[in-house]
Amino acid sequence: MHSKQTTDRHKRPWLHAEVHVTTWIDLQSKLFDGSWQPDLRRFRSPFAFRGLSDAGAAPETTLMRLGGDYQRRERSLLRNFRKYAHRDSSVRPDSNWKWIALAQHHGLPTRLLDWSFSPYVALHFATVDARQWHRAAALWCVDCVRLKRYLPAGLQRLLKKEDSDVLTDEMLDRAAPSLEAFERMSRRPFVAFFEPPSLDDRIVNQAALFSITSRVNMSLSDWLSHHPELFRKIIIPAHLKREIRDKLDQANINERMLFPGLDGLSQWLTRYYSPGIDVKS
Repeated sequence: MHSKQTTDRHKRPWLHAEVHVTTWIDLQSKLFDGSWQPDLRRFRSPFAFRGLSDAGAAPETTLMRLGGDYQRRERSLLRNFRKYAHRDSSVRPDSNWKWIALAQHHGLPTRLLDWSFSPYVALHFATVDARQWHRAAALWCVDCVRLKRYLPAGLQRLLKKEDSDVLTDEMLDRAAPSLEAFERMSRRPFVAFFEPPSLDDRIVNQAALFSITSRVNMSLSDWLSHHPELFRKIIIPAHLKREIRDKLDQANINERMLFPGLDGLSQWLTRYYSPGIDVKS
């Protein structure tokens, strides 16, 4: 008979990339593991980070979460977003990639996923919801430098020419000005990361970047499970969440900074002055 661990690995093939931490100090070590770049003689992490409050959840796009025949709704959603967007939100010069970034930024279901260059921003999203403190959290960490090897040749050449590890919306405009053109760049499914334009202070303060899959119905976690050298998944136990949250607040990583404006300020104050939640071990 197969052991439970073997069965779990069959159902969730990314388990072998999981890294478990038990203390704040242990977490710091894992967050910045591999960040020393000898060629640069600088500490520069190659990872993009995404925090999930539930370690059992997979990174799934808002478009997938629509359910139903969501694949056929993508173009309708984007077309109508552009049609009805307020004139103050119009994109100039006209760019499909700026439009899809703007749509994602304002909550429209898309095939994009939000990531951050900052592990602490990712930790914020993994710990901000006190109602989830009874669950273990996870930080997904994807190596953007190694991931370049799996991009289509056209995108690899562009990144080399620009001496960059991730794409920008301007680069994508040159290489593939539409989603259809992006999908045609390779017969093999692939994942790319690109930095969104600085639409507002929220994008800037969150050190944001987006991932995009070459197929609308493509699962990022499934694709990563076939490329274990590209990522790790740091598991944060439930008992550590409260400590992380308090230390992030003291380090000024909170809603007030990540969502500049009165809404973010109100969210931070409401959470900060709410009664503590007892978490059963």
